[in-house]
Amino acid sequence: MLAHGGGQIQIEQTKAALEKIGVSVEPLRWWDDQQTGDVLQHFGRIPTNVLLAAQRKGMKVIVADLLTEAGSRSGARLKSQKIGQRILARVLPRSMVMSFNWDSYLLADACIALTPWEAYLMTELFHAPPARVHVVPNGVEEVFLNSPPAQRGPWLVCTGTIAERKRVVELAEAAVLAKTPLWIIGKPYSETDPYGQRFLDLAGRHPLIIRYEGPVSDRVKLAQAYRSARGFALLSTIESLSLSALEAAACECPLLLADLPWARTTFGKNATYCPIASPSRSASVLKSFYEAAPNLQPPPKPATWLDVARQLKEIYASLLNTLQ
Repeated sequence: MLAHGGGQIQIEQTKAALEKIGVSVEPLRWWDDQQTGDVLQHFGRIPTNVLLAAQRKGMKVIVADLLTEAGSRSGARLKSQKIGQRILARVLPRSMVMSFNWDSYLLADACIALTPWEAYLMTELFHAPPARVHVVPNGVEEVFLNSPPAQRGPWLVCTGTIAERKRVVELAEAAVLAKTPLWIIGKPYSETDPYGQRFLDLAGRHPLIIRYEGPVSDRVKLAQAYRSARGFALLSTIESLSLSALEAAACECPLLLADLPWARTTFGKNATYCPIASPSRSASVLKSFYEAAPNLQPPPKPATWLDVARQLKEIYASLLNTLQ
């Protein structure tokens, strides 16, 4: 909320694509008790009281949550989380437990996950009924899918917000150590952000290795950047289904991704994976990927946003048919 990023793009593109296939869409006016609708699709974990109020008005409620942090945790940490949730549910007053909104997944008419891994977590951690959980990945804009081929240049490219969870600084440090040219496209959350300043300092000291010209808002130019890149690299510690990785895949760009479940369940053998490690350890993986990239097969083309909208419309129809 109030920050640029993939969540904003997901909501805007989903709304636009649904309207293109004839679904009437409007934002939730939570202050307006006269608003009507058949389905409330909530991006994120919906407050339980809002969910119940919508159902009382006859709406079917869909939770479309990004389990970004949980989906990036190790098996041991997920087990600890599950145990911790059970303990809190037993020892805390019911009113306090309700504030976590864990029941939203159980009470929703449907849940939408971006990857099979997040679908599993919705059932395993939050007790969503498996029959109500649907996997609907993000889509990609036509400008990327229809971009013309171009000659690949010397740069690996990384697009995204310059933030700690994206590990842009660590990737750039690895590139300096490996002497692999790296083009960073994006911006920090604010001009005074310490992590962003750390990146700018590093880029200023290594202009022959680190290319940085800020964000690229023109989608055609961004597609051209993917098309001309030697490969795409994203070593986030916390990620859901990266829109940047899907855009790069649409432009047939070889992928180097952090070895996390979202990446493995989405791209399988069609990407190269790097363990989350120090820049000195990542440098050798980055160097190997850089050298192999020209001979790697491109990943499969992702879905369009219209494909996503059609899948969502089918889910809406299946929920509304239960009223008949």
